[in-house]
Amino acid sequence: MYEYYDIEENTLGTTLTSGTCTLTKNDENLIGISLGGGYPYCPCLFIVQVFDNSPVSKDGSLAAGDEIVSINGESVKGRTKHEAAKMITSAKADVTIHYNKLHAQPQEGKTLDIILKKVKHRIIEAMSSTTADALGLSRAILVNDSLVNKLTEIEAMADLYRGLIKHTRKVLIGIYDLAHIHRDFGDTFANIGAREPQVTASQAFTKFGDAHRQMNQHAMALLAIAAPMVADFNTYLTKAIPDTRLTVQKYADAKFEYLSYCLKVKEMNDEEQFFNSQAELLYRVESGNYEYRIVLRCRQLARDRFAKMRSDVLVKLELLDQKRVQDIVFQLHRLMAALDKYHRASNEIMQEVDIFPIAVDIALPVFSKNENDDQDQDQDQDQFVDIPHQVNEDPDAQEILDDLELLKIGD
Repeated sequence: MYEYYDIEENTLGTTLTSGTCTLTKNDENLIGISLGGGYPYCPCLFIVQVFDNSPVSKDGSLAAGDEIVSINGESVKGRTKHEAAKMITSAKADVTIHYNKLHAQPQEGKTLDIILKKVKHRIIEAMSSTTADALGLSRAILVNDSLVNKLTEIEAMADLYRGLIKHTRKVLIGIYDLAHIHRDFGDTFANIGAREPQVTASQAFTKFGDAHRQMNQHAMALLAIAAPMVADFNTYLTKAIPDTRLTVQKYADAKFEYLSYCLKVKEMNDEEQFFNSQAELLYRVESGNYEYRIVLRCRQLARDRFAKMRSDVLVKLELLDQKRVQDIVFQLHRLMAALDKYHRASNEIMQEVDIFPIAVDIALPVFSKNENDDQDQDQDQDQFVDIPHQVNEDPDAQEILDDLELLKIGD
């Protein structure tokens, strides 16, 4: 045991609580931590990093920045970190650690220096490696991340859906207008058939009007299928894609924050090594190195958030790709099938309506014009005006048009 001197610790206002945990070492005879501090520079021996899927990580009691007080009941005061590590490896299966937990909040380590480092990483992200090297800027291994680059693909996908919705909406509105033309033709020829005194001609005009009304019904059936389809595309554009884009942006922010803490830790390590090489004491180290331990804790929290956000991004990108590949193919096939059915039905209807030429006797009084016909014509119009009026008031058709008008292309 080395003689060790007592130095008043500067906790920077952080709270410490004591605790004990018992850990079972893994197959490699380790508990999954790296140690820092200790004799001869720092009065505290603390945890620098907790490794994933290790006994310490699974237990959850210890975290980066916590002070190790004793191992298996033996104090580590005045020992080096290498001696403490040897105490752990030489122990049997179970290791009991008494510790002082550091209660630090993430905002305590988020200083202006960290914010500026995040800005630097964002700038470097958009640079090529050649440009960064020329400017003397280091590119961390996680910069130029493929997941962040997915933002470009997401924007291209949004443009694809935006154009698809705009084009499909124009086609459907055109079909809606064509359906109204069919309906108006049907109403007009139905009125002519009702007025025509000759039975053969009346039946021919009526049959022709019914054919146009049937085509109107087929067009409205097409719109009833296609309008919700466009609405689904619009939901994908305005909901799914922005949500995924926001998740990727949050992931990028978490990544830059984690990189900033990694860079801060490296700078503080370099500072310690410089002072050690000059045989000089660094105040923050000899007073407990709490500033460094807070940054270590913040780095661990940032890494946990970064790992969680990365997992969320991978899941959302996979779901987005699945919906794009599967749903767009299904919906477009459904749209093409509906259009084909409409055109085939309209073609069959017109082929069945073989009414031309229509024999009309123009010598009949109905085709002659005199001064007394105006009043009779007004009465006839009053008699038959209900036929087109009843057809025009189609709530389903108006609802489909309203749906199409409300489908604004999302940003």
